[in-house]
Amino acid sequence: MSRWRAPAAHSTALITREGFERLRSELLMLWQTQRPEVVKALAAAAAEGERSENAEYIYRKKQLGEIDRRVRYLSKRLEVLQVPDNRRVARDRIFFSARFVVEDDAGCERSYRIVGPDETDAALGWISIDSPMARAALNKTLDDEFTVELPTGPGRFAVLEIQYDD
Repeated sequence: MSRWRAPAAHSTALITREGFERLRSELLMLWQTQRPEVVKALAAAAAEGERSENAEYIYRKKQLGEIDRRVRYLSKRLEVLQVPDNRRVARDRIFFSARFVVEDDAGCERSYRIVGPDETDAALGWISIDSPMARAALNKTLDDEFTVELPTGPGRFAVLEIQYDD
């Protein structure tokens, strides 16, 4: 039996400046702080003798593997990520990193920000540029209406507000 998996869908390699700095600081924290602490604890656990029944050794070995996996992912991902320069975009249109407010047919207002796939956060309303809502909203201006295919069916939205962080 093989361990073959279908390749993951490629995500857009865009990220905001804040998101890039957050990922870079996470990588540095993992590499310079957490990993040395875990290696030290692993060495101490290994020195206790029998490793097959040593719960501390097994736990630290697993923890080190998780840190190394995340470090490897972040190292590769940070090489390909791009921070677009939004100073030249038209501020009256929705593009990457825009914050915008839309109103649906029921009159409910929702606020979103278009970010890269590595920094999405539903609680904050940060949606991936690869999401259907973001794709439909791109290049829209104030008072434009657009339709999005939602899990519950098609949804119609009108753009009420557009903002950019400088």
